Amino acid sequence: MSGEGMDIEVSVAATSVVDPAIFESVQKQIDEDSQLRDELRNFLKTLDKQGRQLQSILSRAHSVPSQALPQLISLTTPVFQEQKQTIKELAAVASKYPYYKYNGIWTREIQNASFYVIFAQWLVGPDGKSGQLLTIEQVGETLGVPVNIKDKDVFHLTIEEYLQSLISLVEELARLAVNSVTLGDYERPLVISRFVKDLHSAFQVLNLKNDALRRRSDGIKYNVKKIEDVVYDLSLRNLVPKKEGESG
Repeated sequence: MSGEGMDIEVSVAATSVVDPAIFESVQKQIDEDSQLRDELRNFLKTLDKQGRQLQSILSRAHSVPSQALPQLISLTTPVFQEQKQTIKELAAVASKYPYYKYNGIWTREIQNASFYVIFAQWLVGPDGKSGQLLTIEQVGETLGVPVNIKDKDVFHLTIEEYLQSLISLVEELARLAVNSVTLGDYERPLVISRFVKDLHSAFQVLNLKNDALRRRSDGIKYNVKKIEDVVYDLSLRNLVPKKEGESG
């Protein structure tokens, strides 16, 4: 009886309508996908480390006077170079595969990298002046990646990532306005206020389709108000610097 049962099991297996090779192939694809994700995450660990180094340097902008910023920003140069090389290596691997299948893995780190570049250049631009905004093309050039690619499935900096980094800039500048007053720099909050208001106006023109980006951009107005309160407080205390030619 047991022999007949074994024969039936063998017969059923031999006549199965599901080919085991199908699932063997699926498992192989799962393993390859997992291996790729692990490889990509190794680059992200390096980018995270470099990002923390940049954040550590740039955060000191909140505690040093304006005249010390050029020297401070010069400390970021070697880290930016290392970051650019890491992104180049990440892009070389990522560009072999469908971009939008995997970009969720690295998009946060690329947003952060874009923010660090934009903030550093805002503090001290190439001409030594502050308060300048880099375009998405300039950010892409600094990071060493193409921007907003639509006709090829390759690694690039997206418009959404760029805009997210601009919102991060607004948040950082709101902090900087407050801390500048603590340092006795009453001019910088005025510069920040004008810049952030202009940026806010530019965002209001955009018809954003990305829900997360739209929700986050709605918060810009709160930072505008925060900075306005700083400037208003300075004016009440007669600490707003007068323009050349104005009398008291």
